Parts: sequence; C-alpha cells; structure tokens
Amino acid sequence: MNFHLEGIFPALLTPFTKGGVRVDYSKACKLAGRLAHQGVHGLFVCGTTGEGPLLTVDERKKLLEEVVRAVGKRIKIIAHTGCFDTATTIELTRHAQKTGAVAAGVIAPGFFTLDDISLAAHFKSVANAVKDYPIFLYNLPSCAKNALSPELVAGLAKSVKNIAGMKDSGGSLQVTARFISETPRGFNVINGCDEFSFQAYLTGANGSVSSTANVTPELFLGIFNAVKAGKIDEARKIQVQLSKACGLFQYGRMVAYYKEGLRLRGGDAGSVRSPQRELSADEKKAFAKALHGAGLI
Repeated sequence: MNFHLEGIFPALLTPFTKGGVRVDYSKACKLAGRLAHQGVHGLFVCGTTGEGPLLTVDERKKLLEEVVRAVGKRIKIIAHTGCFDTATTIELTRHAQKTGAVAAGVIAPGFFTLDDISLAAHFKSVANAVKDYPIFLYNLPSCAKNALSPELVAGLAKSVKNIAGMKDSGGSLQVTARFISETPRGFNVINGCDEFSFQAYLTGANGSVSSTANVTPELFLGIFNAVKAGKIDEARKIQVQLSKACGLFQYGRMVAYYKEGLRLRGGDAGSVRSPQRELSADEKKAFAKALHGAGLI
C-alpha cells in the first residue's frame, strides 16, 4: 500500500475528571492543540498511555471525534482501535476510517494465548473490513501478552495490501531491526520504545509513537530532526537526556507520572482512571525535585 508515515506521534494522554469519572474532552483537545503547536507530526489516540483499555467503546469513539475535530487538519491522527475481540476491533476501526483518522493501530488481542494462525486471522479480518484504509500492527507483548514475530509481521505485510506498517513496543532493538529488514520496502515501522529512539531511527524506523513525548516533545523532535540532518553526535546527546527522562517518569509503570510531569511543565492532562492511581504528595514532591534537577522544569 502506498502510505508513508513518519515523525513524532505522542500517545495522547486522556484527561479524566476527578476520580476518573468522565473523560474531559475539552482538556484532551487543549492538550492535542498544545502538542500540535509544539511541532509534533501527529497523535496516537486511545493507546496504552491514553488509558484506552479503560475507556468504553462510546468514549473511545467520542474522544477520537473530538481530537480529529480539534487538530485533524493540522496534524495526522492515528486511532488505536485494538480490543480483546475481533468484532469490536472492526467496529472501532470502521469508526476511525469514517471519522478521519489517517490510520488505525491494532494491538494484538490479550489475555488468551494466541498462536500465529489466530493472530493472522484476527489482523486479516480487521484489514479486510476496511479496504484501502491503512492498518498498523501494534506489538506490545508486555501488556498484550501475545508478541508479534518478525515472521508473522512479514507475512501479513506481504499478503494484506492495507497492512501498511507497525508500532513496535516489544523492547528489543534487534527484533525492531528484523521488522524493518524482513518486510517489503515502504512498510512503515514506528518505534515505541523511548529508551532507544535514536538507535531505532538509525536502524531505519520512521519515527516514534511515544508516551514521554506528551511531556518532552522537544527531545523527540530534536533526535528525529538531527538524525534526518545527519547530525549524529547531536542526536546521541539528546538521546542521553531522553533516556534519563524515561527513568524519571518510571517509563511505562504509572500514567500519573506523565500527567504530573505535564502539569509541572504548564499543561493539564487531568486525572487518571482506576485502577490507575494518583501520586501521593510525597511522590509528587520527589518527582518535581528530580525533574528540576534534570533541567526539565
């Protein structure tokens, strides 16, 4: 499929009202606008960092509609549409196509252990339900349990024309390199591991879908633009800063750290939704001190 995607795509945080009772769509749109103004290339909506699995189907639809309406003419929006079951994944993917998202990211179904035959059938069913609409596979075995193998991805990339790329958050640069080298030319591999963004770009990844980019988009943009310009030493230095930031945000452990970090940098991503929890007063104090020491606030 002739579809090219590159750049920095924050995995948009989803603001909730106090106690996680409701999605705060107004704050979500303001955050989307803030990130667009800061120069990101697009947004990944309803993903892991966006607490997508904690949203109802109706909330996921409305959030995507609001974000597309707010910034869809300025930057590219990818909708995360993956669910445990194939039917709901298809429903959300059709909605994403209708709403105006440029592509849908589909995580491997979780909970049950699935072999490659089951996974291939799932992804083919979703792709076939939205002909000529770009589908991005989403590899996140730490959460979804079922890892996407290079063999599975390469087979899908070669046999299903609208499976146009993938987000790889598997945590292995070696496997990321195989996804890049074993898929057809033009298959878009997007890095999902912030700690080795620089290395992934050098390997051939087209960009990042990132949780940390909600808070520090300038670091990702700095690395991405420096690599494109051939300024490798500059990119490497910024990656060192980013890796330190990932440690401070306790990368991937608690969404509340990203929301607090954004607040400390002048943004507002609201509250988290249970079973996610808010930071304690002591955690907030220690976190603010650490960010200040790292020069991030």
